[in-house]
Amino acid sequence: QVQPVESGGGSVQPGGSLRLSCEVSEYAESSYCWGWFRQAPGKEREGVATIDKDGRVSYMGSVKGRFTISQDYTKHTLFLQMTSLQPEDTARYHCAVHVPSLVRGPWSCRTSDVSRIGRSGQGTQVTVSP
Repeated sequence: QVQPVESGGGSVQPGGSLRLSCEVSEYAESSYCWGWFRQAPGKEREGVATIDKDGRVSYMGSVKGRFTISQDYTKHTLFLQMTSLQPEDTARYHCAVHVPSLVRGPWSCRTSDVSRIGRSGQGTQVTVSP
């Protein structure tokens, strides 16, 4: 069963960096989109970044130029390199893995849809504070 497991979160000061990882036991057949979303207490869920099988990426506006999504397809591992972290980046970060059988309705491999592309993990906490 496709089950993502995130790691790499922690506490950093503003301006710091973290690299999140997401290991997946297996990719579903015909899977072609992966990404990250985050949620902070009292705030709405936000799609952070996506990457498709052709390597095309998308980012939410506030993280462009600071975050980089990548993956090692052969190892079923997704990454999110985060730099210049700010307090507003504090949230629990989840990776999402496309499982075609679980998707309902029209969608695209973009940050607006990343949280519903299939299966996500329990998340890893990122805290940015002085």
